[in-house]
Amino acid sequence: MTRGPERLVDRIVELAHSKKAENVVSMNLKGLTSACDFFVICEGGSEVHVKAIADAIIDGTKKAKDRPWHVEGYDGRRWILIDYVDVVVHVFTSETRDFYQLERLWGDADLTEHVDEGALQATGGEA
Repeated sequence: MTRGPERLVDRIVELAHSKKAENVVSMNLKGLTSACDFFVICEGGSEVHVKAIADAIIDGTKKAKDRPWHVEGYDGRRWILIDYVDVVVHVFTSETRDFYQLERLWGDADLTEHVDEGALQATGGEA
């Protein structure tokens, strides 16, 4: 069983997938910055979808007693940032994600792509 920030990353990924978030990745930033240990980055197909993903993450983590320290971007809904101190979540529209290119900006970080296994099984796809 994973602990600490890794456990939180796993839960956030699961919650993002529960709302059909697309292109979900986590980035291990340990040793690259003192700001946080991980980024979780995902996207939604519209501003309404971005808000639904962010709501699911915030509500789901609160139930597990992991409350965000800071949330911003709800008004614009193109980039909602959810800060758990050790883990920072970025929920983007695809256009905003393409513009900011966080994966490229933090290119030295170990990146893990998270495939929604449940969605693959439902469609008969393979990982």
